[in-house]
Amino acid sequence: MKKIVFLIFAAATIIACKDAKTNEKTAEKPQETKTPQLAYASFGEKIDAKDVLTTAQINEKYNSLKVGDTVNVKFTSNINSVCSKKGCWMRLDLGEEKEVMVKFKDYGFFMPLDAKGEVIVNGKAFVQETSVDELKHYAEDAGKSAEEIAKITAPKKTLSFVADGVLLKK
Repeated sequence: MKKIVFLIFAAATIIACKDAKTNEKTAEKPQETKTPQLAYASFGEKIDAKDVLTTAQINEKYNSLKVGDTVNVKFTSNINSVCSKKGCWMRLDLGEEKEVMVKFKDYGFFMPLDAKGEVIVNGKAFVQETSVDELKHYAEDAGKSAEEIAKITAPKKTLSFVADGVLLKK
C-alpha cells in the first residue's frame, strides 16, 4: 500500500513539474516579442501620423482663412524655433518665407528646448493680428538682440495654431 501511495505521489509530482515548465515556456513567449520602436516622441494628447497635410496643403488652408476663422487640421512641418525659456511655443516653417506660430492648448504641455526637425501637430489653425507688445515678447523669448526688438513697431498678421497634440520625429 505504501508503494502505491508513493508511486501516485511521484507521478503527480512529475506531472505537476511538467505542467509548470510548459506554463513557463508559454509565459516567456510574449516577453520575447519585440515591440517596434516609435518613430515619434508624443506630447499632449495622443495623435497618430495618419491623414496629415503637407506644408503646401496647410499653406492653401491658411491662404483661404481670414482673421477670426479657424479650421481643425493635422499637418507636418519643420521646426524653425522653440521658446528658449520653457518650450511654451514653437515656430514652424511653411515655406515661401512663411512661419506658423504654434502654442499649446491650455499650456498643458511644452516642447523640449532643443527640439529640432520634423513635427506633426494636431489642433486649430487660425489667422490673428499680433500686437507690437506680444511680438516684442516673442522676440525676447527667442533671444533676439535689443536692436532687433526695437525694430518691431507695427502689429503683424500672424498665422497661428493651437496644438492639442504633437509628434516630434526622433
